[in-house]
Amino acid sequence: MALNSFLLDEDDVALQRRVNDLLDWGLLLAVAGVVAMGLISIYSAAYGMGSDTIFKRQLIFAGIGIAAASTFFFVPERWMRDLAYPMYGIGILLLLAVLTPLGHVVNGQQCWIQIGSFSFQPSELAKLTTLMAVARYTGKKGFDIRSLRDLMWIGGMFLLPVGLIMLQPDTGSATVFLAMMLGVYLWTGGDLFLLYFIAVAPFVAASALYGVLFDNMIWFAIVAALVALGAFLFRRNLILTIVACIVLVGAGLAVKPVFNELEPYKQNRLITLFEPERNPRGTGYHVIQSILAVGSGGVTGKGFLKGTQTQLRYIPEQWTDFIFCVPTEEFGFVGGAIVIALLASVVLRALNIASLARSSFASIIAIGFASLLIYHTMVNIGMAIGLFPVMGIPLPFLSAGGTALIANVAVVGMLLNFYKTRRRRASGVR
Repeated sequence: MALNSFLLDEDDVALQRRVNDLLDWGLLLAVAGVVAMGLISIYSAAYGMGSDTIFKRQLIFAGIGIAAASTFFFVPERWMRDLAYPMYGIGILLLLAVLTPLGHVVNGQQCWIQIGSFSFQPSELAKLTTLMAVARYTGKKGFDIRSLRDLMWIGGMFLLPVGLIMLQPDTGSATVFLAMMLGVYLWTGGDLFLLYFIAVAPFVAASALYGVLFDNMIWFAIVAALVALGAFLFRRNLILTIVACIVLVGAGLAVKPVFNELEPYKQNRLITLFEPERNPRGTGYHVIQSILAVGSGGVTGKGFLKGTQTQLRYIPEQWTDFIFCVPTEEFGFVGGAIVIALLASVVLRALNIASLARSSFASIIAIGFASLLIYHTMVNIGMAIGLFPVMGIPLPFLSAGGTALIANVAVVGMLLNFYKTRRRRASGVR
């Protein structure tokens, strides 16, 4: 009897197995790990200058995100589908509200709504609501992304918030919607030929910009030739391929007049991408200091709260867009690799859920979220090491910012719900 008191009865064992079977522990642990890394990094980045306040605020936001994720975990998928369009409408109304006197200006961008001491960024919520609306639309009978009507509807759903966000202006957040749109387009069977040209367009533009800034168009010519060669390998209609190549090259040649029309501060940001040392005390300052911080960590780092670039405030407000410098400086290559591995794990779990989901709604939300994470991570880390221009794109789950953290954790709750639903159906559990 004494021995049995230490053992679980059969019902408890069955319940434990059921919970283990219905939860995606890989996703749950990866998200918990990356959020923990974010809290540690935020505390260090703000240490000595209100770190308790910033840290506690982020901790509260994490708690709210967990509450939102728990709600989505238990809400039936059909309820999410029914709420998708109304939530999209709310997201658009909030983006419109930002452009009114309700909008709060920070660093020249009217991106926030301030209510007393509380502020939030509607564009972060709009990412979730837009994804839900698109996911519902793709589930309608007869949907075909190759049809002009469906393509225009999907494009319109993404481009409407993009246009409103550009009015703030917040170019970085706007590009995230385009990244999600490309992910959805590819996943739903979009034309790879068109997707190829969209994907290579940034490389053509970057090579053209380099030629404009340094009066050397040789790299533009090489990139254009490689793009044209790749296009012909698709073996599509010859005339269509030639026209597409001409359009893309023409867009590259248009970079110079467009660059000349940009405001000086935007021109300086683009110049900084290729030559940050040209303006080391201005637009190149953040990038130079960030590269120093990342490189100075070595293999194992300088130790928690011992990063010189971080603790001496060489990178202002490092707990936001340049948060990646903290784990790489204080925990070295190991710290940076752990962050990337955790984020990669979340992406892989999202892709797995997208591939196994029984409904288009669940699949699209999972693939859209994976696209968002890939783009955010690539651009943010690229900014930290000087490969991308500074665009104000946070690192998911790590950068300080309540709206983004709540929205991202809420989507994780959705993914866990979709995983649970599929496992129940597969095992016949109700």
